[in-house]
Amino acid sequence: MRCPFCGNDDTQVKDSRPTEDNTAIRRRRFCPACGARFTTFERVQLRELTVLKKTGKRVPFDRDKLARSIQIALRKRPIDPERIERLTTGIVRRLESMGESEIPSDVIGEMVMDALANVDQVAYVRFASVYKNFREAKDFENFVENIQTGGDLDRD
Repeated sequence: MRCPFCGNDDTQVKDSRPTEDNTAIRRRRFCPACGARFTTFERVQLRELTVLKKTGKRVPFDRDKLARSIQIALRKRPIDPERIERLTTGIVRRLESMGESEIPSDVIGEMVMDALANVDQVAYVRFASVYKNFREAKDFENFVENIQTGGDLDRD
């Protein structure tokens, strides 16, 4: 593992342990060249995923991008970081177990919306506003009205 501080290729593992949810291995590392310490996480990857964008472009799936979008939706909401991590891991596992290596971005967006709807309604509306590209206040009103009446929550 390359040192993120000095670029040295020869770092040493000082401590390894599973994360709380047992979905990754947390490794504390030491760089003998510069003396820096840093942490890495090792996760099981069942298959290499590719995201098929609405434009037709194909890009490698990025777990960190998924996690960031969920964290942004949940910003300043009373949700534990561990729960956000479990939510992200759950979505990734569902994507990997679908049996497809190419996943349409719509499928990922719908999975995130379903997960957020079960965790926090405010985060759900936040994510939907970006995902569904709300352009004016009326879009929010219609969406929230659908939620309150038990209508089709996330479909146009």
